[in-house]
Amino acid sequence: MDIHKIMSGYTPGMENILNILHDLQDAHPMNYLPEHTLREVARYLNTTLSSVYGVIGYYTMLSTKPRARHIIRVCQSPVCHLMGTNTVVEALRKHLGVGLNEPTPDGLFWVELSECTGTCEVAPAIMIDREIYGDLSENAIGNIISMIREKSGKVKKEAGH
Repeated sequence: MDIHKIMSGYTPGMENILNILHDLQDAHPMNYLPEHTLREVARYLNTTLSSVYGVIGYYTMLSTKPRARHIIRVCQSPVCHLMGTNTVVEALRKHLGVGLNEPTPDGLFWVELSECTGTCEVAPAIMIDREIYGDLSENAIGNIISMIREKSGKVKKEAGH
């Protein structure tokens, strides 16, 4: 991951901090922001490291701890909750073999609860990386997980050749 190349896509102003942090986190194979990266962000934006940490502490989608390649955020808004958040969490646990806030053994998935994803019309919903999936059933969840596993396997095979 070329930190400087990612940051150079933005003018060095605090109005770009969220976009920079999201792009840096997305580029990291474990979906997090290591301290050395945060130091570079602070330097680039001419701000303090504590200011950068303040932004990360406020936004739950940002993390300073390693997670997994794909982050699954389960919406727990009132609408999603009424429509089956608990069922979604149980289906994910069944298909992935892990609970909340822990990586799958292959490092491919991490499941966490999230506040509203703004997709009440398709509740219950999850967000995987930046993609929304709604109107979920256990079968749909299984199909989504299988599709992502298959894509990830193809990416690894292509990178190996």
